[in-house]
Amino acid sequence: MLDTDVTPTIFPRNIQPRVLDSLADTPVVLLSGPRQAGKTTLVRQMAGASRRYLMLDDEAARVAANEDLVGLIRSIDSAVIDEIQRAPSLLLAIKKSVDEDRRPGRFLLTGSANLMALPGIADSLAGRMETLVLLPLAQCETASAPGASSAWLDALFAGEMLVATTPAVGNDLVEKVVRGSYPEALIRTESRRRKTWARQYIDALIQRDIKDIASLDKLDQVPRLLKALSQSAGQLCNYSQFGGQVGIDHKTASKYIAVFEQMYLMQRLAVWSGNRLSRLLKTPKLQFIDSGLLSVLTDFSGTLAQRKLFGQLLESFVYAELRKQITWAKGEYGIFYYRDKDQNEVDFVIENASGEIIGVEVKAAASVSVSDLLGLKKLAGVARQSFRTGIVLYDGTETLPLGQANGRPLWAMPLSTLNASSLQSVHLRK
Repeated sequence: MLDTDVTPTIFPRNIQPRVLDSLADTPVVLLSGPRQAGKTTLVRQMAGASRRYLMLDDEAARVAANEDLVGLIRSIDSAVIDEIQRAPSLLLAIKKSVDEDRRPGRFLLTGSANLMALPGIADSLAGRMETLVLLPLAQCETASAPGASSAWLDALFAGEMLVATTPAVGNDLVEKVVRGSYPEALIRTESRRRKTWARQYIDALIQRDIKDIASLDKLDQVPRLLKALSQSAGQLCNYSQFGGQVGIDHKTASKYIAVFEQMYLMQRLAVWSGNRLSRLLKTPKLQFIDSGLLSVLTDFSGTLAQRKLFGQLLESFVYAELRKQITWAKGEYGIFYYRDKDQNEVDFVIENASGEIIGVEVKAAASVSVSDLLGLKKLAGVARQSFRTGIVLYDGTETLPLGQANGRPLWAMPLSTLNASSLQSVHLRK
């Protein structure tokens, strides 16, 4: 059981308008995301009196779902069904029901696993269901300013840069990164209590949730593999190395990582290339979704004395913030990394639907040097007209111009610009 000895706090969620839009024109809406990210809290708020509410974590509801699928769904006009991965066969009954009655908004589902990665699921509700992803809280969602909403990516692609008016730097930044973004962790004021919650959370995923989505032969190896993977956050995936550390082969290691991805613990990040085919052929990088869980897995002390390790945590923190903003942004974006044959790298490459890109470097330092721009300049040269701008996110307080690359501007920006509750918009000159 997870530690739940604190009073829940309700945070605003920026994805809510998108959920409402989907319910207005789509029969089935799935809100997917990791356990304890806030899905149940959000759908309970949206359920309303007219919707039946079924929680499949409840054994009685789960038995009913598994014993009489068609009968259960036939009795429902509209419903919220929580944790649908506990009874995935319900989706076939839902498909039959919506084929007979295509009214929008009939079923609002939640799932703590990426159901679209499960065999047969993606096809069963094709054209009938829209999937949205709710990740743990973004910085702008935890801000004290009511109605705060981040538009960092939308603003940059629109030709504006963002200036932080209340940046968090030094130890304050470390605290944000180590705290992570799960609601239950954030409301615990003591570091010791947050670590206890995180360890119990990870244990619960391993002992319970993995069995819902996969059949793994060596579950006893999972904690050791997860620990080994945490040491490689932000690095290229070497499946033979990962497997060798825990006594499994590279194919099994890759299979386990795929399961961790389905559980929203981590993601393999593809390389950016102007040739889209080569993106699929090159080695991905491994990124964790939550820097708080990662800090516990890596035994980070919480001080800048472990600067190299903090750099990895900070990169995961930024990756998670970008992923969260993508889920509610007005534009459509993909996120990649860049690495060339000479080992020049850019931590993140954000690409919009038109193929335009922005390069983002992450630095756990209070200043920016010329060498920090090398990867961005190489990326600008390769991308040519597709390159919009390059950003170095750093542990500082000022937004500063850093010259140009291929005729496009480069900027140093405080990491706090990711938090839109404390932003002023400034025109980005080309």
